[in-house]
Amino acid sequence: MSIPLCYKPPGLLLHSPRTRGPLLCNHSSSFSKQEQTHNNWTGLKFIRGKKLLKDLSTWGIGGPCNYFIQVLDQTQLVSAIRFCHEHSIRFVIIGKGSNCLFDDLGFDGCVILNRIEFLEKEKPGLYRVGSGFRFNRLGVHCSNEGFTGLEFAGGIPGTVGGATYMNAGANGQETADAIHSVDIITMDGRLHRLNRTDLNFGYRSSPFQDMQELAAITAVKFKLQPSGSAKRRQYEYMERRRISQPVGEQSAGSVFRNPLDVGVAAAELIEKAGLKGFRVGGAMVSKMHANFFINCGGSTSQDMLDLLDLVKEKVDQKFTVQLKEEILYVHSHRNDVKSKQR
Repeated sequence: MSIPLCYKPPGLLLHSPRTRGPLLCNHSSSFSKQEQTHNNWTGLKFIRGKKLLKDLSTWGIGGPCNYFIQVLDQTQLVSAIRFCHEHSIRFVIIGKGSNCLFDDLGFDGCVILNRIEFLEKEKPGLYRVGSGFRFNRLGVHCSNEGFTGLEFAGGIPGTVGGATYMNAGANGQETADAIHSVDIITMDGRLHRLNRTDLNFGYRSSPFQDMQELAAITAVKFKLQPSGSAKRRQYEYMERRRISQPVGEQSAGSVFRNPLDVGVAAAELIEKAGLKGFRVGGAMVSKMHANFFINCGGSTSQDMLDLLDLVKEKVDQKFTVQLKEEILYVHSHRNDVKSKQR
């Protein structure tokens, strides 16, 4: 998963299919003049206009971005954000790009690739992890060491930061249950540590999604409990995923949230609507798992958006259930949002 954050330099609109309208990232910025003068972003290596977003997305969809930068630590991330602020460039921070649908026209701002990948074991069961660390790798590591709470993570694509932002979960577990604290950077360049007791999570939601001053999650501390069966459960979850999900295909993981108070999973609703294998251009509902949409060959962003809308419409017509997406659609230009609202 990526961290779907953005900077509004004076205004950035990102379309979120689940709301059929723009998501306004209304961050405020308050870097002091001294901070702007003593910046250290000149040492960063930005790539201009050549990086293709399809290479950064698990869907394999997306055109070039105006700026691209890979950051390896917290200092580089702060410098990249300050660069964007100083030059009035909107930005999006991504990890593995597993919940982003980029436009074929690209992105007219800066894409910051988060590669903050450290793993620190402070004491048995207490891990502090960089937000760019692969979440599935963390799940396997902790389970192998005999700690429970993140067994499900072994099958979750994306990064620690993205999983925290979305409160990813599966098999009766979710990320929030294991969180001890979260380190963030705010838009004024300050670092903060938030304790779990101060954070209210929900199903596939976190307080970070509505935190206007948030620039990025930089690290997460997890507190896990010892368990002699953690490794076995993690292996069972992975085997279940291998035989039930299109592992190896170009997908974004689960596309829709399971509807609350219905008692039926999104995949089952889509399948009962007769949409398994349904295709729009190069975008297709997986024949193995109906809540996975596949780029089965040359899918455009519009193909995928049309498929999303069609599936939502059919399920609503048949079951009177309105599915809500987990993925975020990132517009190419801030001025073309109206023409692409869906």
